Amino acid sequence: MKILICDYEDELKRQLGYEKDLLIKGFAKYGVNNVEICVYPYKNEIDLCEKIKEFDVLLTAFIPINKKVLDCALNLKCISVNATGYGNIDVDEATKRNIAVCNVKEYCTKEVAEHTMALMLSMLRMLKHYGKEVDEGIWNYQSASEIERISGKTLAIFGFGRIGQAVAKRAKAFDINVITVDPYIPKEIPDSLGVTLVSKEQALKTADIISNHMNQTMENKSYFSFDEFKMMERKPYFLNIARGECVDEDALVMALDNGFIKGAALDVLREENPDLKNNILTKYENVYLTPHAAFYSKTSIKELQRISCENIICYMTKNYEKVFGIVNKGVCDR
Repeated sequence: MKILICDYEDELKRQLGYEKDLLIKGFAKYGVNNVEICVYPYKNEIDLCEKIKEFDVLLTAFIPINKKVLDCALNLKCISVNATGYGNIDVDEATKRNIAVCNVKEYCTKEVAEHTMALMLSMLRMLKHYGKEVDEGIWNYQSASEIERISGKTLAIFGFGRIGQAVAKRAKAFDINVITVDPYIPKEIPDSLGVTLVSKEQALKTADIISNHMNQTMENKSYFSFDEFKMMERKPYFLNIARGECVDEDALVMALDNGFIKGAALDVLREENPDLKNNILTKYENVYLTPHAAFYSKTSIKELQRISCENIICYMTKNYEKVFGIVNKGVCDR
């Protein structure tokens, strides 16, 4: 059994000894003792194509796994994504090759919902502005004259899965009216939380705050484009706590410059490892950026590592019912 742990170099700074121990001990319980684990920082596609040939399992979060890479993965049987999203994996191509794609469906819902609310409240209360002024020796609450009461605002949540629902519960505690856009969710779920399911157009036109929590798919790439920002009649605050590719960043900059939105809070950017020195979004006082940190806590990281390793163990020992999440479940029947 040969397992490749491969990702961007910064992602591999976590406690990989914990994952190795989980894998070795987990397989040993099923009588599999010939487990070889290789940790390899991602360099480029060509390098990965050469490296991946000999491995049975790939454990990754963010590196792009496309048709070209999969063509070279001659022995690959399982890709364990140690993340919730799997937009970087060509699932259709993996399925054609009987390669299971397993993700971690739930490990950080509370953290992401809390981070969303922290960014939302910081942006609406203009804490970045106050912090900057205090650092400069200015003590003047009236300098943030645009602050409005949060109670009574309308929040539109795009994507009403576990995280969207957790955000809704917290927002309602602040007396915020919540609506949602999700073509895949049964109406009974938002109804049970006192949330109104609406069309995309209605949400864009009536929301005071918009928060994106959609999974990344080919269908919603650049979902928030210039046309969408132009439809935002109430000049809302905009948050993206999901995936960077859901937002056209050029359109977002134009929306900021033209006053289509009052501000933005982004935990993700188009590039997973952005060039911050040359990114114009860092120059705005009304833009709040965090480094894809919404998921993070000591507890969530341990859960992420544990579940992504258990997915490998259970899938490779054919205990499919114990795998936490198989994206392309049809491969189990082949």
